[in-house]
Amino acid sequence: MATTVKDEAHKLIESLPDDATWEDFKYAMYVRAEIEAGLRSRDEAPMISNNEIRAKYGLKPLP
Repeated sequence: MATTVKDEAHKLIESLPDDATWEDFKYAMYVRAEIEAGLRSRDEAPMISNNEIRAKYGLKPLP
């Protein structure tokens, strides 16, 4: 069974300490959203190697 956003939000809230602030909650949500965006990007777009980027800017490839 796939988890829902609501389930994941509950897990995130439960993972925070009892004395967490709204800022702590907002930061946790931000980090989660950025990680998910990065994973989506990785799955949707072709990856470029470090050496390809280095070559584009005239830098030596890494060993």
